[in-house]
Amino acid sequence: MTGNADDALADFLDDRLEWRRLFSEMWGTFLLVLVAAGAGVVGALPSGADLSLPVKVVAPGLMVMAIIYFMGTVSGAHLNPAVTWAFALRGDFPWRRVPGYLVAQAVGAFAAAGFLAATFGGIVHGATVPGTDITNSQALLTEFVLTVGLVSVILGTATGARNIGSNAALAVGGYIGVVVVWGAPVSGASMNPFRSLGPAAVAGEMSTYWIYAVAPMVGATVAVVFEFILRGKGGAGRSAAQGTLDPDNTSAA
Repeated sequence: MTGNADDALADFLDDRLEWRRLFSEMWGTFLLVLVAAGAGVVGALPSGADLSLPVKVVAPGLMVMAIIYFMGTVSGAHLNPAVTWAFALRGDFPWRRVPGYLVAQAVGAFAAAGFLAATFGGIVHGATVPGTDITNSQALLTEFVLTVGLVSVILGTATGARNIGSNAALAVGGYIGVVVVWGAPVSGASMNPFRSLGPAAVAGEMSTYWIYAVAPMVGATVAVVFEFILRGKGGAGRSAAQGTLDPDNTSAA
């Protein structure tokens, strides 16, 4: 038992692997928040950069697709604490690595929000808030349902390590692009606690943030239950959830 614990600790502390995974999560989350929040920030500039709703909703989906393609093999391209939580609950991701991933994602989200605020100002326009005449309960339920769907797609395409290939990139990016079309006017369609936290905290607009913290985490938990009903116990998506870096060869397998 002691030997197994020592081996697990050694693997976790192996900086040939973990620092690359953490950098991947930080950089990927930065790019995601930069695009997702940046559309609102740039769209509100006095110069009149009028970005249409289709442009605003398609951009995050395409960015997630690109990130899965170029960094999925490094860290699994979670980019979202709800996804990390779901992979861990599912048994595809080691709990000992969860704190590092969450910190990396938070750093990326805050860095992107800070960059937008310092460069353009108006970061409040990049925050996710309930739409006009939308109640908090409506926004909460929308974020919950959208996250259940998102995490279901991610867990489903992760089976057999498909999250590393084109299936997951297209499925996850496509899902985000489709649901944001109708979800954005209701709740902002964040589905990601840190995507919402970064801009909201930098803007000092935290009054409705609880919606975007609670709904995605509960939604991710329900998605794990649904995945268990559909496929049984987890474990089949470990390569997709953790990346495929080899300790003896730092290139992805």
